[in-house]
Amino acid sequence: MATEMALVKPISKFSTSSPIFSNSRYGKFTTIRMSSTSQSTTKAAAKGGKKAAKTAIKETLLTPRFYTTDFDEMEALFNTEINKNLNQSEFEALLQEFKTDYNQTHFVRNKEFKEAADKIDGPLRQIFVEFLERSCTAEFSGFLLYKELGRRLKKTNPVVAEIFSLMSRDEARHAGFLNKGLSDFNLALDLGFLTKARKYTFFKPKFIFYATYLSEKIGYWRYITIYRHLKENPEYQCYPIFKYFENWCQDENRHGDFFSALLKAQPQFLNDWKAKLWSRFFCLSVYVTMYLNDCQRTAFYEGIGLDTKEFDMHVIIETNRTTARIFPAVLDVENPEFKRRLDKMVEINEQLLAVGETSDIPLVKNLKRIPLIAALASELLATYLMPPIESGSVDFAEFEPQLVY
Repeated sequence: MATEMALVKPISKFSTSSPIFSNSRYGKFTTIRMSSTSQSTTKAAAKGGKKAAKTAIKETLLTPRFYTTDFDEMEALFNTEINKNLNQSEFEALLQEFKTDYNQTHFVRNKEFKEAADKIDGPLRQIFVEFLERSCTAEFSGFLLYKELGRRLKKTNPVVAEIFSLMSRDEARHAGFLNKGLSDFNLALDLGFLTKARKYTFFKPKFIFYATYLSEKIGYWRYITIYRHLKENPEYQCYPIFKYFENWCQDENRHGDFFSALLKAQPQFLNDWKAKLWSRFFCLSVYVTMYLNDCQRTAFYEGIGLDTKEFDMHVIIETNRTTARIFPAVLDVENPEFKRRLDKMVEINEQLLAVGETSDIPLVKNLKRIPLIAALASELLATYLMPPIESGSVDFAEFEPQLVY
């Protein structure tokens, strides 16, 4: 689950017994333990006297979330005796694709990582730490959800269950690789602690399908765009993790294709007016979350030679074109009005952040936030109500859009 999602039953126990997530000791590294209530700041001495300072992530609408769902409903959806729309031959073909495990030997580190990290100084160093931390959290979120789905569906639909288990393998590999990247900055996320302490957001199964499909596809476009940009502009290749993005994004693409197959197997999620409304809602949620998040971190994208807003719009446009193959309706993101409203939301969000940084008492801060939240909600609603693009097809278009940015 490569991108960060944030949207307005009991949570199952998840296991993190994999060696990838062993957190007993990190030697000289500082272990970051993050929770919704943690506000502590941890500093770690790095090689050559450098320091990496990090404040634990606060729970906000833009924070990477952990998700849970109605697993009983999931079992009913994938019961072959109940759902006659399940195309088992398609799932079996997808399973063989996942079993091939193209990236089994891809995520192998070398001495370049530590050497590059030691050369990153000042504010950019802290920005890289935050990028690795948030990305690791998002990937780990996918690992937890997919692992539990694989376990719960094992008896109902062994083929689909195994695909989920193999996707959790991919996400674990990604999260572990990112956490190893944090070790280059003498830090490490305590993922076992996160599993127990982090709040979980409940989504109904159909919302999991919409949101995760978008998350995986937008992750593909983010990774491939950064990879292609740095290949053409190697002078900005300041940290070797980006060299892995070409193969990495193919994992995201396969995950998205699997969720597309899941949606096709549940036509009730695609073929009525409610499906159109929900499709647009999740497009808006994912696009706005990414845009606002990235515009808070322009220094990171400038550090690798990208214009943040141009990069994001390219990713949104390409993701939207891909999504239009399966969603019954998508946003008209190529309408200039769409970007104008996104930029207005960025301005309002900056004002909200500024209010939070003041020394006013909480009551005064909340009073100042009210008109800003109302303005942000108004922009969101206006964007949602823009005339949509009718789309959707159960057939995959065989094409690879060219990089337009």
